[in-house]
Amino acid sequence: MILEIADIRIHPGQNAAFELAIAKGAGEVIAHAKGFKGYKVNRSIESPERYVLQIFWETLEDHTVGFRESPAFPAWRAVVGPFFAAPPVVEHFDLVAQSA
Repeated sequence: MILEIADIRIHPGQNAAFELAIAKGAGEVIAHAKGFKGYKVNRSIESPERYVLQIFWETLEDHTVGFRESPAFPAWRAVVGPFFAAPPVVEHFDLVAQSA
């Protein structure tokens, strides 16, 4: 399984609307993508306009090709993109250790 981490900064004062939008976008758009296994969203306590979106994918290509190159990607960006203060920083990770 691959973990995608997106570090997202939004415009100040948009938290409530962004949180609704990201839940809608993930639940209604990304959730239908091939290889999608789940997601989590966390808001920073120290920097409330900063969010970390974690998306679990079966393979790297499920995200980078299957989702990113599909019509679903612009649909996702249409829902959440207006809130972005800067482009998200996205990286992919392999699991190397885990607690029970």
